[in-house]
Amino acid sequence: MLTETLIVLTWILAWLLVLVGLAGIILPALPGVPIIWFGLVLMAWLDGFVQVGLSTLLGLGLLAVLSVLVDFLATAEGARRFGAGRHAILGATLGLLVGLFFGLPGIVFGPFVGAMLGHLASKARLDASFRAGIGATVGVVVGTAAKGVIAAIMLLWFLLAWIF
Repeated sequence: MLTETLIVLTWILAWLLVLVGLAGIILPALPGVPIIWFGLVLMAWLDGFVQVGLSTLLGLGLLAVLSVLVDFLATAEGARRFGAGRHAILGATLGLLVGLFFGLPGIVFGPFVGAMLGHLASKARLDASFRAGIGATVGVVVGTAAKGVIAAIMLLWFLLAWIF
């Protein structure tokens, strides 16, 4: 009885990790795709790695690492291409965190406002700060979209490995 309950609770934990990971694709405080990967590893472990083997999990793990790199590079490159400096990138990150409390509009406009304020704080002109805000926002959107695509590929790969 205890063993069955523990198994059920572990399955629930695995699914919760996947769901929290999906939320983490948008929420910057959570490493979404790696959390999804941990949930998938737990599911495979619960099945004794019968349906999904270690090679599939290794490939999924590489995708999870790739998602972190792509997210970081997209944000930094988007901001850099539009002339943003470190203060603007920090401002964009803080703006995104604050923006979470205001729903989707906050998630979209938070990085923009944060990057502008960060860039202005480093004694930049208003037009340059506006460009930095646009660049940071573009980078955040591209990074989030890339994480979403990678997460979808991982889930589909896991599902196909489980079924076939």
